[in-house]
Amino acid sequence: MSVFAFIAADLVAIGLMVFTLYFPRHRRRDLIVAFLSINVGVMGVTYAMATAELSLGFGLGIFAVLSIIRLRSTEMDHAEIAYYFTAIALGLLGGFPSISPYVSFTLMAVLLGVIAVGDSPALFPRTRQQTMVLDRAVTDEAAARDMLGTLLGARIDRVTLRKVDLISESTVCDVRFTLPSAGRAVENSPDARMGPAAHDVTALATSTRVR
Repeated sequence: MSVFAFIAADLVAIGLMVFTLYFPRHRRRDLIVAFLSINVGVMGVTYAMATAELSLGFGLGIFAVLSIIRLRSTEMDHAEIAYYFTAIALGLLGGFPSISPYVSFTLMAVLLGVIAVGDSPALFPRTRQQTMVLDRAVTDEAAARDMLGTLLGARIDRVTLRKVDLISESTVCDVRFTLPSAGRAVENSPDARMGPAAHDVTALATSTRVR
């Protein structure tokens, strides 16, 4: 099959990933050009190395040069790193015209399907993760769990105390929690039945910082 078919398939796949999956879900415009450029760049370099008569040393040298380039950008979460990896993988598949087109195109579709399902908002929609800073020193995870359950109005699934500062009276926690469904009370919130007033008082006593 013509190499232009592989290029077209790669462009269609990366277009679907960026404009149908990533941007509508994450709304981060600056990564659009990063995904597109890294995909097309990897595809071009892969095709050039697959068709040209290059020595193994030259190929290793190219990757050695690429490895010293440091990406300086704002922090990315794990989902965005997965999109980066998918963009690179799509470029690699589109840059090897010697591969069977059925295998290459199928793998592209599988990659898009996996990231579409894995990053779907419908998958565990009420599960959240936050890094929170409490304005008191808490050394007991059970006590931190009760405080966070009251503050967040959610079922606390896991609490990890990252840092306890006894001098400045603060505690950094990594908390994983599940929001309650509509109309249901929070299981581990002792003040859930006291109405929104109790929640407001607790919120004033605790400051949070979301990562």
